[in-house]
Amino acid sequence: MKRKIIFIWCCCFSIGVSAQQRPYYTQYIMNNYIINPAVAGIENYWDVKASHRMQWVGLQDAPVTTYLTIHGPLKKSNYDRSSATTFKARGENPRGEAYWRDYTVADPHAGVGFTIINDKTGPLNRFAAYGTYAYHIGLSPRTNLSAGVSVGMTNVSLDASKLDFGTITVDPAVGSSGIINRLKPDVSAGLWLYSKDYFIGLSAQQIVPQNVSFSDNTVSLTGGKLIPHLFLSAGYRMQMSDDVTFLPSMLIRYISPLPMGYDVNAKFQYQDIMWLGASYRYNDGFAAMLGVNLNHSINIGYSYDIQTSRLNTVSKGTHEILIGFLLGNKWGDWCPRNLW
Repeated sequence: MKRKIIFIWCCCFSIGVSAQQRPYYTQYIMNNYIINPAVAGIENYWDVKASHRMQWVGLQDAPVTTYLTIHGPLKKSNYDRSSATTFKARGENPRGEAYWRDYTVADPHAGVGFTIINDKTGPLNRFAAYGTYAYHIGLSPRTNLSAGVSVGMTNVSLDASKLDFGTITVDPAVGSSGIINRLKPDVSAGLWLYSKDYFIGLSAQQIVPQNVSFSDNTVSLTGGKLIPHLFLSAGYRMQMSDDVTFLPSMLIRYISPLPMGYDVNAKFQYQDIMWLGASYRYNDGFAAMLGVNLNHSINIGYSYDIQTSRLNTVSKGTHEILIGFLLGNKWGDWCPRNLW
């Protein structure tokens, strides 16, 4: 029985062997903070994001990920942007070419943030909470650099009652073992270089590898390990006209011993009102995105993923919705100044 349980553990958990342990996101380009802690406090207001992702709809026990993030500066800048963003004149784009010509770096400042994530796949559930500190400095009149670190705890739990052994007769004690929890410390860090035209980010999650095992009087599963995840992201802002901005970006991820993976994204933004986008994830599928800024305090985004792998025979795609709130937005910015 112990050998059978260990086999199930290896198949469904796949820690450190055959799967990315952190959840995928499609709309991370709308919330880079979820990938890189150095983004905390990058804007002149508090940015709150809530997301719910239902992956591979139609597949039993497929991943479901929900998160809440909030981050902002410890001290707000006193720059007066009211002429550019507060008064939204009809037919004029407050984020047009004239605005970007006057772009200057922010004053050196600190930012803080907080993240809650719940990621559930079959009998496994990962709940994590992190606090973040970042610091931003200007390297030149138009280029900024920030560094950030997140520290928190991750609780990985196994619901033994949901272990499926197929046609094998299982000791009832295994199914009645309940939920077994393992609490582990977690640390992430990152760098973020940004200007009015581009950004480059490097981050590492789960920096400190952690061994994970589940054990009670009935179930004993060993050999799991939480391993580091590395992310390199970059993007460029291209002004197609005074009203339309084209924002190509990419994300490269590396989790040893898996092959390197990458996403390529394209986003078109009309004034500061709405955006449309598309994404390609290597060896996985395509995604379409759209969103709207309802006002200077609320924005909504939605994405739909289509798999190109064998999963498309059983999956009806992936849905992800993102809702954002801009708190303390003194100057009435309808869209971010440094995160486009």
